[in-house]
Amino acid sequence: MATKRGSAHGYARSDRVAEQIRRELADLLRFHIKDLRIAPKLTLVTLTAVEVTADYAHAKVFYTSLADPAANQMIDEGLKHSASFLRRELGRRVRIHHVPELHFVFDPSVQEGARLSKLIDEAVESDKKPNDE
Repeated sequence: MATKRGSAHGYARSDRVAEQIRRELADLLRFHIKDLRIAPKLTLVTLTAVEVTADYAHAKVFYTSLADPAANQMIDEGLKHSASFLRRELGRRVRIHHVPELHFVFDPSVQEGARLSKLIDEAVESDKKPNDE
């Protein structure tokens, strides 16, 4: 039976590193970003996943936001602007030889899920109306 090299309980080291990066970035975003243009909106940001390359040179950081869609552009620009600060702080918190370059990617799955849930609720309500008469 083949297992991933360096795995512990089914998790590869890269998965553990990615999860640690996600946790540390969440803390940094919530408590350490001082940019007043985006800091208040970051309370509405959730990091959904982190994917690191095999050489740990790059990390895709997937996030979603409950802010209004107009604020999402500002949040995206703010995250990209803060990437070097966040990378430097990660270097102080995560024990790896090379701290990956951070690439923030908006994850629309939560908003899409909310939209689908609303459509289902509306369909259920419209099905109830003819029965009530």
